[in-house]
Amino acid sequence: MQVNRSFRYELPTTIEFGNGSIKDLPDHVKRLNGTKVLLVTDPGLQKAGVADRLAVILQNGGIAFHVYSDIQPEPDIEGVMRGRDEATSEGCDCVVGLGGGSALDTAKAIGLMLGNEGHIRDYVGIGKVPHKGRPVIAVPTTAGTGSEITVWSVLSDKTAKVKLSVGSPFNFPDLAICDPELTLSLPPHITAATGMDALTHALESYVNKATQPISEAMSIQSMRLIIRSLRFAVAQGDNLAARYDMLLASLMAAMAFNPTRLGLSHALAIPLGARFHIPHGTVNAILLPEVMGYNIPGNVPKFAEIAQLFEMPIDGMSPRDAAALAVTAVRQLKEDVGIQQTLSDFGVKEEHLDAVAEEAMTSGNVPVNPRKPTLEDLKQLCRDAM
Repeated sequence: MQVNRSFRYELPTTIEFGNGSIKDLPDHVKRLNGTKVLLVTDPGLQKAGVADRLAVILQNGGIAFHVYSDIQPEPDIEGVMRGRDEATSEGCDCVVGLGGGSALDTAKAIGLMLGNEGHIRDYVGIGKVPHKGRPVIAVPTTAGTGSEITVWSVLSDKTAKVKLSVGSPFNFPDLAICDPELTLSLPPHITAATGMDALTHALESYVNKATQPISEAMSIQSMRLIIRSLRFAVAQGDNLAARYDMLLASLMAAMAFNPTRLGLSHALAIPLGARFHIPHGTVNAILLPEVMGYNIPGNVPKFAEIAQLFEMPIDGMSPRDAAALAVTAVRQLKEDVGIQQTLSDFGVKEEHLDAVAEEAMTSGNVPVNPRKPTLEDLKQLCRDAM
């Protein structure tokens, strides 16, 4: 460790983690001085009855609420503004986001806009939000995005076919309620994709150039939990111990990448997801082994350590050969949880790669990647994933 290195770690979000922890939601709303909640969720959770469960808890706790479920799989900026308008007209002074990254990113952005003028588009980038918004409580139902404790809301501009990121210290939720029981109804394919997204968060943070001691500890523990439990969570959806591990792993991975950002998997995932409507976890799962192989020369020791976490047979190997086994282990995990698609399956073709690579190169995840890429490198990574 570099003893002369300075770093900063900040996490203003309070975390309540545990089975059944959602039952205390009304008390938390009252503690934040909320009198009426905008419950932001998606149609799938309404259909599954999960939103109704929270509605009953709020009602029994004497908290008024209004449900806003205009959430798309790729949440858009106009959905944020419609949510802001509904919250204002309904007199809501607290936002509760229930769901995966789409619902949570939308809820966070609505909370911001309840305290700031203009359009959410005005705040794209980092550190542009001038004021704190209304209190936000984030309740994840997937184990992957970590949006419940991050500074980012990733939103789509459907007209321009691009994804936009709003990052601000004011975008941290005030509270994250992480109840593993709420993830039990997650289908296997979404469990797999979100789990691979969490692994990508932990791994890219661990090997990148901005890593620091606190984030490294979170990354390592997150990867250990995912290696131990993702296969079980996919194969045995009612395995509460595996669900507990995966939600905790997702949370820790987010705690890792919050101060460090990520790498080339996420840099490429943004334009690929926006242009070809590839689910975020799936596109990261497709890209991660290829990006790992490319990045090994930039951080051989860390990749060798990852192979060790996967309990690969590295005894007697050179660090370089051991590092290569980390890629093998991630490919095997991806296949074991049933992710077999390639970019070609989503319509990605050679003629699309210039635009994808050019957009990816503008990502803030590129400068921290362990190896500096060229445009041709990014295009080749896409080819390798096709």
